[in-house]
Amino acid sequence: MKSTTLLGLGAALAMHAASANAADLTIFHSWSNESEIAALNVFVGALKEKGHTIQELAVPHEQSGAGGPIVSLVIAGTPPNIFLTGNADIYRDIRDRGLGQTVGEHFKEIGAIDNFAAPVWEAIKVDGEVRKIPTGIHIDGIIYYNMKVAEAAGVDPTSWTDVDDMFADMDKVKDAGFNFMAMGGNTFQAGYLTHALIAGIGGPDVYQKFYFVGEDGKPDASVFEEQGLRDAIEVFRRITDQADEGWVNRQWNESTNTVISGKTLMHLHGDWMKGQWRVNDKVLGEDYNCINLPGTKALSVTVDAMGILGGEPVSEEQLAAEFEMASIVVDPVRNAEFASHKGSTPVRVDAPTDKLDACNKLVLESLEVENGWVLNPFYISDSDWINSVWNTMFTFQGDTSMTTDDAIEMLKDEFDAVFN
Repeated sequence: MKSTTLLGLGAALAMHAASANAADLTIFHSWSNESEIAALNVFVGALKEKGHTIQELAVPHEQSGAGGPIVSLVIAGTPPNIFLTGNADIYRDIRDRGLGQTVGEHFKEIGAIDNFAAPVWEAIKVDGEVRKIPTGIHIDGIIYYNMKVAEAAGVDPTSWTDVDDMFADMDKVKDAGFNFMAMGGNTFQAGYLTHALIAGIGGPDVYQKFYFVGEDGKPDASVFEEQGLRDAIEVFRRITDQADEGWVNRQWNESTNTVISGKTLMHLHGDWMKGQWRVNDKVLGEDYNCINLPGTKALSVTVDAMGILGGEPVSEEQLAAEFEMASIVVDPVRNAEFASHKGSTPVRVDAPTDKLDACNKLVLESLEVENGWVLNPFYISDSDWINSVWNTMFTFQGDTSMTTDDAIEMLKDEFDAVFN
């Protein structure tokens, strides 16, 4: 009886301490489907357990774009305490307004820095300072395919050695009554397909020329003469040309669902697709499998991240709660749990392996290939240029009369408009 009383008193004191330091926070994100929300709730739920309240500001992905609504909220005087974006320009803007917050020292104190995977360490820095809290590793262009559709069509995606091999099986798949490759209909999907193909088909050097903003404040315009860029655009056309009639206005998760439901063989998109397979109770190795784009030269890597607010508007209690969130996010156990919902790979190399599957292992093995990966454009490029690329390639997708030359000329014009 005595021990019960003591335990009850301890719990009461703990609750009182938590409530005494409780903070009201807002979190901005653009996630909406089941797998994304389940993953986010791993972190949000853990922070709420500490006594804090969190108001969510959710904006659809397409409206979020390059993260513009975050800046709008800052300008309006209602900045979110926690914001989900990897876009370096957003962090710079918030920093330059006196509201930024570095997290590098905090990560050192809790022993996280030395356990981050190599791409993570590169992706979370903005102008040399650690300002991002990494949530998960994603590959922007990977293939998830329906194993039962492949068997019914008599094809083996694991046998493909290059893109030509892949397309050589397209008629066989269609003759068996299935769509070949899922395709969606918005600028986000066109944009991600574009940079995944520039990395995979053009290679890391072409990718860097196309996206990386150098000391002169712009990418290398000589990229428009590169055969690798032309090849990537031509593969983009081959993929978009075979799309089924339902592609218009289709969201990425709806595109993935055509594969899950057995209508389509595969989807080339970010490996957050895995979250959709899992939320539909599908089993890796029985219902679906994953492969890199056949013959890929490099993988574009997204490190999903969140930032936290600093500066005058943030109370002492709020800042402490924000750092609690940072600790929760990079905790190896919670990060692995998040990854299991999101479809990502944990950001820490010491994360528990019991939740890692064959697709996680494919990602980790691929990231060990020398010069075999590049960072998502939002970490190395200019937001206006990225948006121009998205709009150009979505226009190219929808206008089948446009040639590769037309697309390159349109990209040149956009380049001049942004940088010259």
